[in-house]
Amino acid sequence: MSKKAILALLLVVGFPVTAYYLVKYYSERAVDMPHHYFYDDVRDTVVDGKKRSDTIWHRISNFSFTNQLNEKVYADSLKDKILVVDFFFTRCPNPCPTMTRNMKKMQDAYKKNDSLIQFISFTVDPKRDSVNALKNYADRYGVQHNNWWFLTGEKKTIYDLAFNEFKAAIVDGGEADTSFLHTNKFYLLDKKRIIRGWYDGTDTVALTKLARDISLLILEKDKTKKRNLFRK
Repeated sequence: MSKKAILALLLVVGFPVTAYYLVKYYSERAVDMPHHYFYDDVRDTVVDGKKRSDTIWHRISNFSFTNQLNEKVYADSLKDKILVVDFFFTRCPNPCPTMTRNMKKMQDAYKKNDSLIQFISFTVDPKRDSVNALKNYADRYGVQHNNWWFLTGEKKTIYDLAFNEFKAAIVDGGEADTSFLHTNKFYLLDKKRIIRGWYDGTDTVALTKLARDISLLILEKDKTKKRNLFRK
């Protein structure tokens, strides 16, 4: 058998084997992106003559509250940021202190990427949690104020946001107290303020998953923008 024939045979035999291991390698390392959970609508569109159904995922509306520095802040100012959100109150004996310490660890872990992620803690007891109370609480835990807001405002507005926008009752298994919200969940929102997960803020395993999901969402590409590049 000639050298060319031997080489051709090796290529024929070797390529499928190589392809198999390449597929196996990348499939085992396939990235499982954080899921979408709540949708508002499903719309049918026609693209290049083909019918396609697009899900309109539920997007947290633009909210406005006062932070611990007595600044009026808006969600819309957090463009292209990943958000980690919880609901707490400063007099909470448990689990709020544990959640705050864990979120502080998360803030420290992303210190070099503080322009990519925003932490937000809504008080569920705004009557007692004044701006000064929130500032003192944040300082007690050594919080960096630049990318962690402790927010207060009208109780009804906060609770409407929690139950209607963040779906707090559903996330807590339908057991959330509508008169006084007390949840141990951290909510993860992507760059479009769409909920991509919730995690037990007191559980180390859940927090490890949260850290992984934050990194994935930071790297996630906007498929809509990509499609728009090819439109005339």
